[in-house]
Amino acid sequence: MWPGIIIGVSVYILSTLIAAGTLQGKMFLLLIPVFIIVMAAELFRFQDKPFDSLAHTFFPVLYIALPFSMFPFSAFGRSGIATLIPYESLTFSPGFVIAFFFLVWANDTGAYLAGISFGRRKLFERISPKKTWEGFFGGIFLALIVSWFLSGLLGVVDKSGWVSVSLIISITGTFGDLLESLLKRSAGVKDSGSFLPGHGGFLDRFDSTIVSFPLVYLFISLFG
Repeated sequence: MWPGIIIGVSVYILSTLIAAGTLQGKMFLLLIPVFIIVMAAELFRFQDKPFDSLAHTFFPVLYIALPFSMFPFSAFGRSGIATLIPYESLTFSPGFVIAFFFLVWANDTGAYLAGISFGRRKLFERISPKKTWEGFFGGIFLALIVSWFLSGLLGVVDKSGWVSVSLIISITGTFGDLLESLLKRSAGVKDSGSFLPGHGGFLDRFDSTIVSFPLVYLFISLFG
């Protein structure tokens, strides 16, 4: 567990420093010997299933740390909403990150309201019995409305771009939610942790973010 946590935190710190221009991008190469050391250390741990051990170490890095490490890159080098933290020689705006979470919350809220009001047809009953197609489209509808208003406030991409972003969030965010449910079922647990009791665990608050933000970042990098 701890090697995975250390690598994940290291990936985020490196991403922040590189995005801020403090370090060069090639500094990511420092992670290569770290990965090799963690794998080589398995030779001396005498585990019955070393492959499982390595999978539990590296999968969270891929699943959690890498998506979150893209947040600094989406903020540095962009203008928009002013930050509370002053920077003399850097352009930094958290506007796009804030807008992203507004759209995530709008999608979740629309899905919940439409689901409890009109939900009849199951979306993916084997994994998440409560999700419905009506809730899915309700989330898309509310996210589209919010994106329409955000487009005139934040820039980054044009109005059609923000509509595209909201669609990416609604569709891939739903897959992220289902994936988290799949992982919990495979592990035989109800919650992903006890840090946020009653909410399904900490990762349940960010399951849609983990999958949707990398694709949203790809979109704004190509068209923003």
